[in-house]
Amino acid sequence: MTQFSFNRRTVLHGVVTTVASAAACLNPWAQAQAQSQTQTQTQTPDDFPNRTIALWVPWPAGGATDLTMRLLAELAGKQLGQKIVIDNRSGAGGTLAMPVLQQAAPDGYTIAQMPQPVFRAPHTQKVLWDPIRDTTPIIQISGVTFGVVVHANSPFKKFDDLLAFAAKNPGELSVATNGTGTTPHVVMDELCAARGLSYIHVPYKGTSEQMIAVSSGQVMAGINSNGFAPFVDSGRMRLLATFAEQRSKRWPTVPTLKELGHGISATSPYGLAGPRGMQPTIVRKLHDAFKLAMFDPQHVAELAKFDQELAYLNTEDYARAMRENFAAERRTVDRLGLARVQ
Repeated sequence: MTQFSFNRRTVLHGVVTTVASAAACLNPWAQAQAQSQTQTQTQTPDDFPNRTIALWVPWPAGGATDLTMRLLAELAGKQLGQKIVIDNRSGAGGTLAMPVLQQAAPDGYTIAQMPQPVFRAPHTQKVLWDPIRDTTPIIQISGVTFGVVVHANSPFKKFDDLLAFAAKNPGELSVATNGTGTTPHVVMDELCAARGLSYIHVPYKGTSEQMIAVSSGQVMAGINSNGFAPFVDSGRMRLLATFAEQRSKRWPTVPTLKELGHGISATSPYGLAGPRGMQPTIVRKLHDAFKLAMFDPQHVAELAKFDQELAYLNTEDYARAMRENFAAERRTVDRLGLARVQ
C-alpha cells in the first residue's frame, strides 16, 4: 500500500519558493509584523492576548477548509476574549502561509493552518522555509476526505472508467485538482504513471473554482478534499471513489481506492502552528482555546458537512506527528528518486 504516493514524473513546479526580494515587494504582513515586534517588547505572556490575532489559511475564501476555520476562529476568539481574523493566502499548493510564519514575530498574534503540502514541498522543491524548524506546533484539529467526482451526467460511472478512457484516448482525460503538488495531484499522477497513462492536469487554487469547472463540464473529473460534499449531496456530481482507509460514513456505497485494488490511501491531517520561538505560556493559551472551540458542537457539525471528524492531538503529540510526517514524506521521495527541482 502506498501512503501519500509520488512518482518520478510528478511535476511540482507550482510549489514555488518565496525569495527575499519578492517577499519585500509582496509582503502584506510586513507593517503588522513591525507593529507586533514593537508591542511585544512591552507585553508579557500573562497579557496575551490583548489585540486581534491573525490566522492564515493557505486556501481561497469559500472553500471547505476556509469555512470550518472561520467558525473555529470565531469560537476560539470567544474563549480568548479577542477576535481572531482569517487571512487567506492561496496558491503554491497550499504552502504560502509558511513564509508568513517564517517572518512573523513569535508573539502568538500570527498563526496558520498547516496542510499536508508544507511537509512535502521541501523535499521536492527548493524553498527558504522549513515546516519543523520555522514553526511552533499548537494543536492538531482534523483531517480531510479526498475523493474523485464527475458531473452527474458523466458517462463515467466507476473510477476505473476514467482509467479505461485514458487508456483508449491518450492525453485526452482532463482532471482538475486543488493545486500542483497537492495530495489529489500526486495520487492521480501516481495512478496514471503506474499504468503508462497520460492525462491533462488542470490545477485550481481552491475548491469553489474547481467544482464550478467540473459541474459546468470544463473538465471531465475533479479530485479534491471534502469541499465536494454539497455538490455530491445535491445530486450535481457523482462521487466515484474516496482515498481513505475505510469507506466514508457519509457515502457508504462509494468504494475506496484501496478497495478497488489500487493500493493507495491518502489522508491529510492538519493543525495550527505559529512562528518559531513562541513562549510556552502563549502556546498553552492558544491550545486550550482552540481545543474548547474544536469540540464545540457547532464546529463538530460544521466539519460533518464536509465528511470530516475531529483528529485532536495536543501540542506535544502534534509536534511529534509533524516530525514523523515530514520524515515520511522524505522517505517517499527518496524511495522514488524524486529529486528537487533546481
